[in-house]
Amino acid sequence: MSPEPNPKSKPHILLIAHDVVNARMAGPGIRHWEMARALAGPLSVTLATPGPGLPDERFASFVYARGGWDSIVPAITQADVLLFTGDLLLDFPQLSQCGKPLVIEATYPYTFEPLQLHSRLPLDQQMPSFTNRLETMRRAALAGDFFFCANQRQRDYWLGVLDALGRINPYTFPADQMLYQLIDIVPFGLPSRPLEHDAPVIKGVIPGIGLNDRVVLWGGGLWEWLDPLSLVQAIARVAEKRPDVRLVFPATRHPNAAVPDMPMRAKTVELSDRLGLTGKVIFFGDWVPYELWPSYLLEADIGASLHREALETHFAFRTRMLDYIWAGLPMVVNGGDTTSELVTRYGLGQVVPPQDTEAIAGAIVQLLDTPDLRGTYRAHFEQVRPDFTWEKVCQPIARFCQQARLAPDRAAGLTTLTSGNAAAIAERDAEIARLQKLVAGYERGRFIRLTKWLRGG
Repeated sequence: MSPEPNPKSKPHILLIAHDVVNARMAGPGIRHWEMARALAGPLSVTLATPGPGLPDERFASFVYARGGWDSIVPAITQADVLLFTGDLLLDFPQLSQCGKPLVIEATYPYTFEPLQLHSRLPLDQQMPSFTNRLETMRRAALAGDFFFCANQRQRDYWLGVLDALGRINPYTFPADQMLYQLIDIVPFGLPSRPLEHDAPVIKGVIPGIGLNDRVVLWGGGLWEWLDPLSLVQAIARVAEKRPDVRLVFPATRHPNAAVPDMPMRAKTVELSDRLGLTGKVIFFGDWVPYELWPSYLLEADIGASLHREALETHFAFRTRMLDYIWAGLPMVVNGGDTTSELVTRYGLGQVVPPQDTEAIAGAIVQLLDTPDLRGTYRAHFEQVRPDFTWEKVCQPIARFCQQARLAPDRAAGLTTLTSGNAAAIAERDAEIARLQKLVAGYERGRFIRLTKWLRGG
């Protein structure tokens, strides 16, 4: 039975997770579960999940069916504020008209990941996904009363989106000219609780990894916009000098069955097989239960996060790097995203250029050769860790909920007018284009011939 929400004197927020929230969950599920725990202090919280969730005594749980509006109405009715990602507006367009203040998660540009994922497909196969994501972004930008993103680069991007869709206007601008009441920064966080090593999970457990081996950990999935291939090639070089090195990919298949297996996973396994490293130097798992993840972090010696140069990289906030910070795990990362700037600023490991196999290998060897590696870096991690606890990063959301209201332009009905105006403008432009084409035809045809005849040409 789900626990009852906190007393009604606290604002009641409904977090609607679009991804699975259970023993095996990816970044979106972890975000909603940890947010629910962190917000349960200042707010009354219900976490709604598309299937049985991971319960916690701090918040109430609710199960809904994707696309089944009636299945989620009871939870919406009891809430003062709703928080969700824009993806749910395609399943539940009614959310934008439910009359509740809406907090929209905007922690990534909605179109960049599918562009990266599908870039090798023929254009006619890319367009449906792109159009879907573009419509998702449009609906989200028009529906939200408060938005949160993961870093300043994303905030700049979303300010452009909101401006283009008319959300920066005489209603929203004068009272808050920096617009933090409309969109603020809420990065992925880390637990304030200390890690616990419940049981051995890697060393002496995975066949081929000994108690004294040195483990490089890839802390996440093998997504198309990341670069595990350069890491595999680098480990092959490192293993020639350090036969005790091991690389572990503990989470290769997404725990949500609805998420398709990405080609990058197969390419990574194929490269490791071809180099003769699989099961000897490189090891693959499926997905680690969340409760065991601290043990993986504590048994590893180095964390890795590598990517390719792309628009996705420029705006990304690498969530698994927060796990490395939580665990005090020195890391090897590529530059280009904002999380790598944290590594540089606080001295949390080595930052190397993207796809530079030699530099990656050199950074790994340098860290492995550092005496008392974790102890050497401990003070560096202690500096940055307090700034990223879930309780701290969620403060902008809590502040909004404690004085929740519809955005001034939404309350005035301006976003509906903006959407209608956009349609009217598109219709007008189409008519203008039709008339211009008609005129051009006359100019090229009979009209020109008639003019020439009148002139005696």
